[in-house]
Amino acid sequence: MTSTTNVTLADLDLFETGDPWRVFDELRANSPVHWDEEDSPNHGFWSLTKYHDIVGVLRDTETFSSERGTVNLEELDDEQIEARKSMLETDGVRHRSLRRLMQGEFTPKAVAGYETFLRGLTASTLDAAFAKTEFDFVAEVAADFPIRVLARMLDVPDADIYKLIDWGNRMVGNTDPEHTDVLAHSEESEQYRLLPFRSPAAQEVFDYGNELARQRRGGDGTDLVSRLVNQTPMDGIPLSERDFNSYFLLLVVAGNETTRHTITHSMDYLMQNPDQLALLQEKPELIPWAVEEFLRMASPVYHFRRTATRDTEINGQAISEGDKVVTWFAAGNRDPLVFDDPYRMDVTRNPNEHMSFGRGGPHMCLGNALARLEIRVMYEELLPRITGMQRMGEVSKLRSNFVNGIKRFPVRVELASAK
Repeated sequence: MTSTTNVTLADLDLFETGDPWRVFDELRANSPVHWDEEDSPNHGFWSLTKYHDIVGVLRDTETFSSERGTVNLEELDDEQIEARKSMLETDGVRHRSLRRLMQGEFTPKAVAGYETFLRGLTASTLDAAFAKTEFDFVAEVAADFPIRVLARMLDVPDADIYKLIDWGNRMVGNTDPEHTDVLAHSEESEQYRLLPFRSPAAQEVFDYGNELARQRRGGDGTDLVSRLVNQTPMDGIPLSERDFNSYFLLLVVAGNETTRHTITHSMDYLMQNPDQLALLQEKPELIPWAVEEFLRMASPVYHFRRTATRDTEINGQAISEGDKVVTWFAAGNRDPLVFDDPYRMDVTRNPNEHMSFGRGGPHMCLGNALARLEIRVMYEELLPRITGMQRMGEVSKLRSNFVNGIKRFPVRVELASAK
């Protein structure tokens, strides 16, 4: 086994080439609370790769705070923290207040109302893709589907859908030269240091959202934008312009990126495990439970980050106040002490308490019920229509250690009706 002494999960090459799983395994076995070096001006971070260590950090918000950043490893100064603060970068009463603004819109009961719409949307998406026989699964199926659901919830025109996709790609792909216009660690990005992801796309999202807010403020709409601008959080502190901007941006990114990548990874894993594909086609009633295995295997978000508020320890390792602590969800989802034979896809795996949405704690993904519904409906509609699917080229991975993304996935489909 390779030594973990010089391993750093700040190395994006590991993720672009698909190698982080081997490193996660090595760290979990030999250095489960591992110090990762970083290039200046960052100062390094602790990586957690064991499931129960990660859960412990997620649930202890007093010791491990989200206030100094969660979605990337950048160390922010006070000006950046204030400018970029979103619901994700809050704890305590304010976090609960911001979360409750939208919580009712994302309950299992609320999102169930979208199922009929989702089935019609899925059918039209698959019709268009399957008419080509050979196509890019990301562009023709996975990217198109969740963003259209989000557009309906935001009540924005279909003509704007590809702007939403582009903005998400440019922000989340801020470490991938193919996706972003300004690389996160470049000198050019300094002029965008107060924007999320150091991306000019964030300002474009803000401008778009502010125009929607202007149109809907004071109205009686029930879309997500109307609810944001016409409600006051339970703590009595109205949303500032920054609060609205960051919330709207979070909806644009989270409402598309993770579901899209889960759908893509799941199809790839099913193609690699034809017995599991056949089982779901034979017993489609298993699909709702299989969604949990799809999410575990896909691990669409590699990590989230916290900052220690005091000197403490994790699994016997001393942690100093101010240290960054990174919870690698993807590694936790492959912990053999929690998941038997963790690299085997088993659509009947039970229990399956994966951490793709977090695992407990106040920051668990708000949109998890919608994501589950979208993935379930996609595969309930897709699997009966095919007898097989095969790769027609290399799978192109996003150069990122934050989002486990697939940029391109060329496939050829064999339709059941062709037999």
